[in-house]
Amino acid sequence: MQETSPSFPALSRRGMLRLSLGGTAMVSLPGIGWAAAGAASPRFADGLPRSRPEAQGISSASILAFLDEAERSAFELHGFMLWRNGHVVAEGWWDPYKAERRHMTHSLTKSVTVCAVGMAIADGKFGLDDKVVSFFPEHLPPTVSPNLAAMTVRDLLTMRTGHESMVSGSVWRPIRTSWIAEFFKVPVVYTPGSKFVYTSAATYMLSAIVTRTTGQSVADYLKPRFFEPLDITGYEWDVGPEGISPGANGLSWKTVDSLKLGILHAQDGMWNGKRILTKEWVDAVHAPHTKDKYGYQWWLGPHGAYNADGLFGQYSVVFPEQNAVLALNSALPPKAGFNAGLLYKHFPAAFGKAVPMPANGKDSAALEARTRGLRLLPPVKPGSSPVAANVSGQRFDFAENAEKIKSMRLDFSADACTFTMEDERGTHKVQAGLRKPLEGDTTVTGNKLHHEYQPEVMRVVASGEWLDARTFVMTWTFVESAFRDTVVCRFSGPYLRFDRSVNVNSSATEMPTLTGKRVQA
Repeated sequence: MQETSPSFPALSRRGMLRLSLGGTAMVSLPGIGWAAAGAASPRFADGLPRSRPEAQGISSASILAFLDEAERSAFELHGFMLWRNGHVVAEGWWDPYKAERRHMTHSLTKSVTVCAVGMAIADGKFGLDDKVVSFFPEHLPPTVSPNLAAMTVRDLLTMRTGHESMVSGSVWRPIRTSWIAEFFKVPVVYTPGSKFVYTSAATYMLSAIVTRTTGQSVADYLKPRFFEPLDITGYEWDVGPEGISPGANGLSWKTVDSLKLGILHAQDGMWNGKRILTKEWVDAVHAPHTKDKYGYQWWLGPHGAYNADGLFGQYSVVFPEQNAVLALNSALPPKAGFNAGLLYKHFPAAFGKAVPMPANGKDSAALEARTRGLRLLPPVKPGSSPVAANVSGQRFDFAENAEKIKSMRLDFSADACTFTMEDERGTHKVQAGLRKPLEGDTTVTGNKLHHEYQPEVMRVVASGEWLDARTFVMTWTFVESAFRDTVVCRFSGPYLRFDRSVNVNSSATEMPTLTGKRVQA
């Protein structure tokens, strides 16, 4: 007997966004600046002194203006810290992001890797003009082109490798064989040093060279030389094939750690009276090796500023002329226009002279209240559906599909829904709160929706709401990353239609719709 196709209520992607925001009128915004419920948690101790903005020549009103425009412009921020003259003057995190949480930094990692390069060069391990092919004779192709033979460490640092196009970290992450060999497969079309092409492949090779010459991964090499002196703890850094840190990405650490990276450079490589980086190296990383654009793995900004910049908006911005640093974690779509449209519009203009200005109690109080009350999403809107009892505990099987999903199950209780999914990697669960978000670990993969990241475990804060009698929506905020998924389950008779989308990605932000059928007991 031929089965009839399932009938489902229409639900637009805008409607799905509204669900993720609790159905508020602010559906066009991705979740900046809602008032918080309840008192803020105690401040995470990071060892840095605090001061009022006005005491360091910054008006509280100028910081509020930055936050206001971020909200109006629908820029999703997760956390920020502003430092000047030795003091943190403003900071805040959009709940459920917190000061003590790690956050994936993406290409901000590049600016950490070159700290190791500068240290290794200072230690005499290799030089700027050493040829890249000289380090890895065992991985060279049968024929080495003249352009490949000419490529130097300096060319890697300045992203002038001679490659025609970029290689994203997402391209190599699924590859389990040597990434050095993959690098040498990329055609060197131009004379090295002649053309700027941003590519994560260049930074990976810098990491590989550090490992080849020191015998340690970049993470291990930096531990006593950088992480420990700056009191950076609790970080994670992926390791790729051959025990080599990816270099261009893979580092997760706290917002304050991005701030410390910037402070170290603002202080010409000094930290608490100890020399960490040579001043010559700090000067070199933000010199205009590519005019008005790029230094050594740092981007150049206006008015002498320069920044470490990670995909989806992870920043450490140094303002050397104002002795200031701004660190940000965000979830910004690629090419969102954040730098020109907001960041460099408000900074360094917000910095007055480096002397105290008159206190403004009203503005100070407003800034304090604002930064203590930041929230990414509105409170969960409790609801119910008669369908819940009928589908709870039932298994829905899926035909063969590109996502390799085999089955799903939703178990509803008074306060939570436990979502279970089986795919080729195993069985995975997410517990979503029906009255308030619940936090836990999950092995559910983001993979294609998450810039090809597929860690074994991800920290998630999840909630669920019924849109109508047949439509259940979950919000999964992966709080150690930029990613937040909206998951829609629509039930019709024996069928479950499953949609999953993400707030930001380098490619598709939606999975194809999948339809499963309930297994008869």
